[in-house]
Amino acid sequence: MKERKPHKRLVKHLDTFIIKQFLGTFFFIIILVMAIVIMFDINEKLDAMLTAPLKETVFKYFMNFLPYIAAQFAPLFVFIAVIFFTSRLADRSEITAILSAGVSFGRLTVPYLVSAAVITAGMLYLSLYVIPPANVKRIEYTNQWVKNKRVDYGDNIQLQVRRGVMMHMARYDNITKHGSRISVEEFKGNALKSRLTASDATYDTLGRWKLTDYEMRHFDGLNETMRRGSNLDTTLNIDPKDFLIAKNDQEMLTSPELKKYIDSQKKRGAANIQQFEIEYERRYAMSAAAFILTIIGLSLSSRKVRGGIGLNIGIGLALSFSYILFMQVTQTFAVSGYTSPRVAMWIPNIIYSIIAIVLYKRASR
Repeated sequence: MKERKPHKRLVKHLDTFIIKQFLGTFFFIIILVMAIVIMFDINEKLDAMLTAPLKETVFKYFMNFLPYIAAQFAPLFVFIAVIFFTSRLADRSEITAILSAGVSFGRLTVPYLVSAAVITAGMLYLSLYVIPPANVKRIEYTNQWVKNKRVDYGDNIQLQVRRGVMMHMARYDNITKHGSRISVEEFKGNALKSRLTASDATYDTLGRWKLTDYEMRHFDGLNETMRRGSNLDTTLNIDPKDFLIAKNDQEMLTSPELKKYIDSQKKRGAANIQQFEIEYERRYAMSAAAFILTIIGLSLSSRKVRGGIGLNIGIGLALSFSYILFMQVTQTFAVSGYTSPRVAMWIPNIIYSIIAIVLYKRASR
């Protein structure tokens, strides 16, 4: 007996219907959750917000904070949206009717993946290019009115300027742009070729360092030449942000800027860039999570169950929160050096992809 094929118009209407339901539910959930987030955030930062100008609170903080939260939890919102509207379809036996009309489970999955792709593309673009500049304003607000987490001082700073050139600074104050007791040493192999020392160093906006009371020594075997002076302008190819790293600095860089910063710091031998690497890999890993959680959500909620919509939503929330918790745990592996940031960020996707495949095969039978 030949398998009955669905009419093309039916399939087209079905695709349009599911995409509208998916995207509509997704944006409804975002609005609902954002309203709850605003209430909790105001309650937590009430004293600061009463002190800060209302215009800054609304336009500098919340207008940048809400897109940040939406992008952070977009895969979770996608998952809840799929569970919610698909469970309603299954509860009303509409999924059964669609499959009975000749639409295969695989074909039913197509509009779900299209919707997930639309959301992922938008959120990925926001995460890579739009939200980081917005985070600059958001973090400026929190540093000024809530709690200052900016790093303005550094002691015993040491880093590689370029291959074979090392710099050490006893102390640097980013407010005054002033450093004390600086030394720059150049090596060729294991041999010291030159040493530049100065009692003070001042950084200007053009990227130059002005050295005060400097002494330059050049070594050529057993021969040594020395030059002294009161002032010396030099470009060391070092910016204070290369060694004054605050907790949220990685969130303020677009992905191309992150990649450039990571590469430059690796060349200098910096060891404190794990958070920047994790942030870079997390943005891409989270985009893949939307597809994985969409498949899991569809597989779980496409069949009518005794517990109804509530049971499916409960299972969906448990799985989605376990995914986010698992990603937080694997981040510690990268910070501790047990795995690379890329492996740490993709471990949850690999495991949940296996879960998605198993659930999908069971649901499609």
